[in-house]
Amino acid sequence: MSQPPVTRSTLRQIPAGIWVLGFVSLLMDISSEMVHSLLPLFMAGVLGASAFTIGWIEGLAEATALIVKVFSGVLSDYLGKRKALAVFGYALGAFTKPLFAIAPGVGVVVTARLLDRVGKGLRGAPRDALVADLAPPAMRGAAFGLRQSLDTVGAFTGPLLAVALMLQWHNDYRAVFWVAVVPGLLAVVLLVLGVREPERPAGALRSNPIRGENLRQLSPAYWWVVGVGAVFTLARFSEAFLVLRAQQSGVPVALVPLVMVAMNLVYAGTAYPFGKLSDRMSHKTLLALGLVVLVAADLVLGCGTHWGSVLAGVALWGVHMGITQGLLATMVADTAPAELRGTAYGFFNLVSGLAMLAASVIAGGVWDRFGAASTFHVGAVFSVLALLALLRTPAPPARAA
Repeated sequence: MSQPPVTRSTLRQIPAGIWVLGFVSLLMDISSEMVHSLLPLFMAGVLGASAFTIGWIEGLAEATALIVKVFSGVLSDYLGKRKALAVFGYALGAFTKPLFAIAPGVGVVVTARLLDRVGKGLRGAPRDALVADLAPPAMRGAAFGLRQSLDTVGAFTGPLLAVALMLQWHNDYRAVFWVAVVPGLLAVVLLVLGVREPERPAGALRSNPIRGENLRQLSPAYWWVVGVGAVFTLARFSEAFLVLRAQQSGVPVALVPLVMVAMNLVYAGTAYPFGKLSDRMSHKTLLALGLVVLVAADLVLGCGTHWGSVLAGVALWGVHMGITQGLLATMVADTAPAELRGTAYGFFNLVSGLAMLAASVIAGGVWDRFGAASTFHVGAVFSVLALLALLRTPAPPARAA
């Protein structure tokens, strides 16, 4: 599933629209991570939620986002219009942020979290399909890696801002949540003004993407990628448990979001290099490497309770994300027909969403009953099983670009 090599000037060759989509993701991730890096602490410390409840909420929220991508992906293929759905999804994400600030109990947090993830689901598949539409095939991995890197810069900038504001405002969660509204709105404005969607080919007819004859165009290679993505998601539960583990290590509450800063800093620094690398080497080899790194992360997080051990485990988690997330998006684009890319991303994320819900619920239950260390040890076992399954299954050939 490898592509022809790219030149050293790859960054300059990547279309401007992909850069803009990356900065839109950056701004929205600043907004989201200002909330999400504090939300497990807010639910546990202010609203009194248990780890099992947090696991359910996080798993349900992330699964909602991934499942909604099915419908947005199918709709974007049918309409041939991806940008409008992406704009609506980003706008919904921005306008749910005030709900976190005013939430009197867990019920309103659940509502806000689900609506926010519906917005993510609405924008995710059309945005990924738009990246695939805009990127030249020979540098598709680099394009997805770049967008993921910029997205992740926002994912560590958000927690940094959250830490600074928590220190300044004496752990006032709600005030920080209000500030998070601003970058979310800026993301919507940038997307509206800065991205021009490619024209649909003249004479193209609308066709229901989920009709039998259309779905049969999704090859065995594509469904292999779907299966691999689900197994990876099952082996990696919600990052909310990284935040809770950091709190256990004795880090002051205001500084706990730095765990997400560390993870996303590593993620941002590795996503583009590994994305570019995926354009010229075996995708299966990179996936296996990502699982090995995840096993190491789980073992470090499970065995160590000192903040230094937690930081090392979180950094390894970030390397795993950098290796695998843009790569899986590239593999979907490589194995799906161009006219069904939105649908392909939708089904990929539907299956991954169900796996995310199961993984987070299991993690929360193990945490409450057996403790934090057992949660990460179970994650390591799932990762080893995923690695063995990956190595035993031959990868079907990709479609021609």
